[in-house]
Amino acid sequence: MTIGGSTAADELATLTPWANPAPRIAGAERTARLDKARALTEAAGADAILIGAGASLRYFAGVPWGATERLVALLLPVDGTPILICPRFEQGSLEAAVEIGADLRLWEEDESPYALVADAVSGRLLLDPQLPYGMATALAATGLDLGDGASVIDACRIIKSLAELALLSQAKAMTLEIQRRAARILHPGIAASAVIRFIDEAHRAIGSSGSYFCAVQFGLATAFPHGLPGDQYLEEDQLVLIDTGCQVEGYHSDITRTYAFGQVGDDARAIWDIEHEAQAAAFDAVSPGVPCEAIDAAARIVLEKAGLGPDYRLPGLPHRTGHGIGLSIHEPAYLVRGDRTPLAPGMCFSNEPMIVIPDRFGIRLEDHFHVTEGGAAWFTEPQPSIDRPFG
Repeated sequence: MTIGGSTAADELATLTPWANPAPRIAGAERTARLDKARALTEAAGADAILIGAGASLRYFAGVPWGATERLVALLLPVDGTPILICPRFEQGSLEAAVEIGADLRLWEEDESPYALVADAVSGRLLLDPQLPYGMATALAATGLDLGDGASVIDACRIIKSLAELALLSQAKAMTLEIQRRAARILHPGIAASAVIRFIDEAHRAIGSSGSYFCAVQFGLATAFPHGLPGDQYLEEDQLVLIDTGCQVEGYHSDITRTYAFGQVGDDARAIWDIEHEAQAAAFDAVSPGVPCEAIDAAARIVLEKAGLGPDYRLPGLPHRTGHGIGLSIHEPAYLVRGDRTPLAPGMCFSNEPMIVIPDRFGIRLEDHFHVTEGGAAWFTEPQPSIDRPFG
């Protein structure tokens, strides 16, 4: 039995850390990333790029810090040693985390980190697009010639290396296993919050830092892409939608399963079949050189033939078909009309053309794929049926 029949305690008791973890990103790969960013910065007519705390700082320097009101950033010149701008009191923590060779430029609480950046840059400076607006305006006030660094950062991060693919594959395999076990603990009356708590504990038991996020929706709540406020309690003959993910060395999983707990109506089963077909159509449309928006269009063709939509109208698909994924759970490029980025080997995407039937239910099947020379390859195999969420 794949749905029900077990308990959270029993499932947690049999979980152990992942047996064959993927290797961490090697120093040589980080060096190659820096070299590519330098070349792209120079080609853009700039002398340096500033990369703020967050996913991109982790990508280039291995520092897994989130952004705060204090500037922590990597200043990467076209020529010369990388520079890390950091509060002085954080020096020890930064030195323990950084995985590249870099000069430290430290600032006290009553000093301006923006002056440190200005003193180190002699020409045009590109900014990380994720840098907070207030920091960008403070840099502009120093008189620096500023530009948008999105094209540099996106061009580096959008194509995943074999090492990145391995980390992504592990994260997704771990979450799929946790999804399997979550289905086993379901029973009438279980609270969504209890399932969420189990999934977080199970993600930790299998070797991650816990759930990066988790949505558990029953019945009517499945009609809302991100659920409804408050707790819910599972009833017989309801749809279950669980969307969750974890991180491995910062790389994300994000997997959704929608299935029947008991018996559900023929209308839900028919919509599930259309969703399954749309997900497959999106996958089959993938090929190097094809624009991202064509994958979204392929899914919508299936829905429109079934009388859903068109466009974002309900009943139908209210959001894009998919998003890029890596060190950020949502990152460029996007499988949506208007994104004409050509697909290329190494790009990674979610595939989730959710169908919403307003005030009744929703069906979302979400798996991820990476682009190959011959088309697409699944990280996780799609759900086989509404009654069998796992093969």
